[in-house]
Amino acid sequence: MSALELFEEHRPQLFGIAYRMLGSAADAEDIVQDAWLRWSTVDADSITHPRAYLCRIVTNLSINRAQSAAVRRESYVGPWLPEPLVTAPDAGDGIEQAEAISLAMLVVLETLSPLERAVFVLKEVFGFGYPEIAGMLERTEASVRQVGSRARSHVQARRPRYDAPAEVRRKATDEFLAACLGGDLNRMMTLLAPDVTAWTDGGGKIRAALRPIHGPDKVARWILGVLATHIPEFAVHDVLVNGRPGRLVTSGDQPDSVACMDLAEDGTISAIRLIRNPDKLTRVRLGD
Repeated sequence: MSALELFEEHRPQLFGIAYRMLGSAADAEDIVQDAWLRWSTVDADSITHPRAYLCRIVTNLSINRAQSAAVRRESYVGPWLPEPLVTAPDAGDGIEQAEAISLAMLVVLETLSPLERAVFVLKEVFGFGYPEIAGMLERTEASVRQVGSRARSHVQARRPRYDAPAEVRRKATDEFLAACLGGDLNRMMTLLAPDVTAWTDGGGKIRAALRPIHGPDKVARWILGVLATHIPEFAVHDVLVNGRPGRLVTSGDQPDSVACMDLAEDGTISAIRLIRNPDKLTRVRLGD
């Protein structure tokens, strides 16, 4: 197998590591490209474990990128949300591994330090053992185990408590969208959980709420206000957002926003995430 064939075999996993580390598909693609440039300069036949070697390159590049990204996000305007991976609603069986992680989980990973994130992703998602991870990160196994334990506890305390099945999520999204488009405030509020929170990411480049919105009444009224005054002509498309049912809103032939929702166990909507920053929608294609 040639060096290129070996690299392409592992490309989806390399992208998956970088995307989980950075929450940005564009940055993840840059990292994978940098990894290829490094890989192309070595004798692939001399590498005993190509997967581990490539994952080490991508992980360390991602740690460095995540550290600089953390500094930039200190001045980010409004809530920061990950860049969504949007696919057609019938793409279920073809979803790449990287796309199977929810936006909610990416937000949780963002609260870890870059090192904690790396250890958690390599161990809990991609199945590397602590000895392998220690070698990748050039740290002792004991220190890596400690970091991994801390990261796992942190994630368990903050991860979504309920991951609704796709059909349940799709049905709830359809019902809520119908209430929104019909201007039915009361119906909207019955579909929202008492502790619902909405986050909108405009990045300071497009109109969006600068703080999270809490509570059914405020969330419902805010959505109705946006629909009434903000987008003069829009269409709503059924899509998968990171492998889960969501919606793509377009204005003309351009993407305006991507929305996804989380549900409580009783079926009410507990969280709404709306990505409007145009820099995070450049990969969205209407025909995808």
